[in-house]
Amino acid sequence: MTSPDQPARQFRRSRGRRIGDAIISRFVALGLVPSTYLLTTTGRTTGRELTHPATLVVHDGHLWLVAPYGVVSWVRNVRANGSVTLRRRTERASYTVREVAAAEAGPVLKKYVRVASATRPYFRATLDDDVAAFVAEADEHPVFELTLRGSRADAAV
Repeated sequence: MTSPDQPARQFRRSRGRRIGDAIISRFVALGLVPSTYLLTTTGRTTGRELTHPATLVVHDGHLWLVAPYGVVSWVRNVRANGSVTLRRRTERASYTVREVAAAEAGPVLKKYVRVASATRPYFRATLDDDVAAFVAEADEHPVFELTLRGSRADAAV
């Protein structure tokens, strides 16, 4: 496990981050960044569509959306609306979301830090830690299970 005095980096939305997101979004739209999609949410107060790059994880046959930077604006929008749209190249699909508890999120977070190496500084748990370390910090990194809209699983929700 990680030592409790090892702080995780705090996310700050800066001008450089916005420019970086705009650049990476172009590469994502072209399908040049593996496992990364353009995530579109509906603003909870404005009703406007907002788009950000997001890396997805496939774990145990399910598709997962992770908030590596904590409860940021898109997380609040997802919680308020319960749905997202993912786009990459010419593919576009709508999903319903289900936020999961820490015990279910832990294994997903562990896999996520392997896939999304750029976000590792925002986690206290490291690649070498067991799932329990990720469960312990799951409240700081919301995890959502995605279900394709119109699928049988979506109809049961």
